[in-house]
Amino acid sequence: MKEKMNKVKESAMYSNAAYNIYTQNNINVESPEKLVEMMYEGVLRFNAQAKKAIKENNYGKKVYWINRSIAVIVELISILDKSHGDIALYLEGLYNYQVQLLSYANIEDDIKKVDEVSNVFKGLLDAWKETTNVAQ
Repeated sequence: MKEKMNKVKESAMYSNAAYNIYTQNNINVESPEKLVEMMYEGVLRFNAQAKKAIKENNYGKKVYWINRSIAVIVELISILDKSHGDIALYLEGLYNYQVQLLSYANIEDDIKKVDEVSNVFKGLLDAWKETTNVAQ
């Protein structure tokens, strides 16, 4: 059993290393505006996968996808530029609330909470595209 766990950990480390290299390469190519857009889209994709996993009673995948979504939101919090005043503070509070909702969705298998977070991020994505013109 211990050997099996070590193989799983080793596999995860290689997967994480490959993912990190991939994301680093993409980060070097994209503008900050495009990266935020990609992060919003990532939350939406991960939430869709989490919702599917909840419907299928696949708890491992549910946890995986919700954790991925939370990780993106935490990264969004970490890159907020507080010099922009009230908007940055508003977004920080909004993002933190979305993390809280996803945490409860994870514990309670609550699709409505996942949908609520997705609706917020759809609105943020639309507003972001409109104000930054990165979609054109």
